[in-house]
Amino acid sequence: MEETIIFGRKPILDALQSDRRFDKIMVLKSSQSPELEEISKLARQKKVVLQAVPKEKIEDVLYKNRIREANHQGIIGFMPLIDYCTIDDIIQYAHDRKEDPLIIVLDGITDVHNLGAIARSAESMGAHGIVMQQTGSAQINAVALKVSAGALMNIPVCREQSILTVIKYIKANGIRVVGADLTNAVPVAQEDLNQPIAIVMGAEGEGIAPQIKKYLDGFVAIPMKGKTESLNVSVSAGIILYEAAKQRS
Repeated sequence: MEETIIFGRKPILDALQSDRRFDKIMVLKSSQSPELEEISKLARQKKVVLQAVPKEKIEDVLYKNRIREANHQGIIGFMPLIDYCTIDDIIQYAHDRKEDPLIIVLDGITDVHNLGAIARSAESMGAHGIVMQQTGSAQINAVALKVSAGALMNIPVCREQSILTVIKYIKANGIRVVGADLTNAVPVAQEDLNQPIAIVMGAEGEGIAPQIKKYLDGFVAIPMKGKTESLNVSVSAGIILYEAAKQRS
């Protein structure tokens, strides 16, 4: 299963006007028309990424997806494989289940395999949702869906333009936000995960961004006994989520 690609000005405009969701839209550089102006306006309103690209890029995407002789009119759109939700939807989902929210926030995870593995652990351990960055993060594609073993179809996923903004919003809703990081961290088993809580997992290699760390309520770490200095982010997420499930059981 791959993400859906549509092309042509009117089909994309019709889809935007009917509230169909897009991951992003590519438009030919310097193209102008009333339809493209309306597409640009609607894309901004709906927070859809709009990229100006050369003709070769559009044709390369169509070729790689085996779309031949397409009258693309200088524009193609990428529709997501899943329906995204809002952070309010995730919080409400927890409340509907009469449970304290357990949210996983992904700060810059770029590997689709890690994304899929984290989603699999999150869904199986009872997390209520995943929050990720709209741009600069791994895309939910066929590989991520396969690695997640279908979990990405069964757990609410929210994409936001700013992870910092959504963390501030989560905190404003009375939810504690902690980061998986060694900075002044407590062992994860000593953190109270049986309360409204969001856990931030940082990017592969770089970890949680410094500007994000300043707004977190605390940090948790996984005690290590071997010589290995760190764990893969998806493995770390699985261990932390298991501890959360254990505390909540």
